[in-house]
Amino acid sequence: MSVRSALLVFALFALTGCPVKDNALLLEDTLSGYGAAIRWGRMEDALGFVDPETLNKHPVTALDLARYQQVQVSAYSDSPPVHINDNEVSQIVEIGLVNINTQAARSIVDKQRWRYDAKANRWWLVSGLPDITAH
Repeated sequence: MSVRSALLVFALFALTGCPVKDNALLLEDTLSGYGAAIRWGRMEDALGFVDPETLNKHPVTALDLARYQQVQVSAYSDSPPVHINDNEVSQIVEIGLVNINTQAARSIVDKQRWRYDAKANRWWLVSGLPDITAH
């Protein structure tokens, strides 16, 4: 790429504010932060990523949180996010779990759906926390 072409591309990004790039970086940071919360079993932290509308429709109960305390996450294998449109992505994640009482290991597939909220400038997890009761 010539210097002239590079300057033209830079100028276009500067003029538009490059919202797609910022949004992509924000998505990457969000998915990374959420994945870390799940990997370390910090479900209260993971709840901070869940869309408030989802939490209103499907509140997480004390029993749900107690179930999460009965397992340890042994693996978190995420696939690259798939863009549905500019404001929505989906991601498939395989989560390895070990029951802390029985040491039985199993895995679940978490089909995540994320929505971008332009007003809050953040991504929300619309699909809710992973269902660890699924077999």
